[in-house]
Amino acid sequence: VDLTEGRYLLSGASDGSAAVFDLKDATEYEAGFIAKHRSILLVDRQHQHGHKFTVSKAIWYPVDTGLFVTASFDNYVKVWDTNSTQVVMDFKMPGKVYSAAMSPIATTHMLIATGSADVQVRLCDIASGAFTHTLSGHHDGIMSLEWSTSSEWILMSGGCDGAIRFWDIRRAGCFLILDQLRSQLGRRPPIIDSTTDNVCLLSPFTFYLLVGLVISSEYICSQG
Repeated sequence: VDLTEGRYLLSGASDGSAAVFDLKDATEYEAGFIAKHRSILLVDRQHQHGHKFTVSKAIWYPVDTGLFVTASFDNYVKVWDTNSTQVVMDFKMPGKVYSAAMSPIATTHMLIATGSADVQVRLCDIASGAFTHTLSGHHDGIMSLEWSTSSEWILMSGGCDGAIRFWDIRRAGCFLILDQLRSQLGRRPPIIDSTTDNVCLLSPFTFYLLVGLVISSEYICSQG
């Protein structure tokens, strides 16, 4: 859902399509109270620049709904103009793209962090239309990315290697690793434990990181 109005839901599908729904304009109601919505914008495989395979991630440009970003298993990350439904720019990745994220608070950069079957996090710059740099450290594909909600420079990545890495993108190398399998830090008892690829989600208060593991697992780890 967009951050500016909290009204427009952007979604990606396994058939390669991306769609926008207006949550405040239901087309019909089921059982009298369950709202149903039809898409107000749809970009599918028939579109000249549509994705060919699964859209793994679809995100709004944080500042307004004039742009949105899609990432796909066809190895591309695409930036779209919402009004014209045309691709403004695209970035070719070395493998399937699993995740993409933009900082919700950035004022000095327009970077898209991307994670793919390749082991590196790649930063794509909307302002220049080029890659800025890569973040190396994971030993397998990168499944999840989250920007800090307190610093526009801090990025977290979760990989198939079982590790979550914290990066300050202004510096080389990560500054913190959460590794449930290998590190002493990772073996700290989690605050909540229900029983490994990592998917991470940062709380709005930035004190806690929700980690989902492949084997039906969830951990909440304190950052500090």
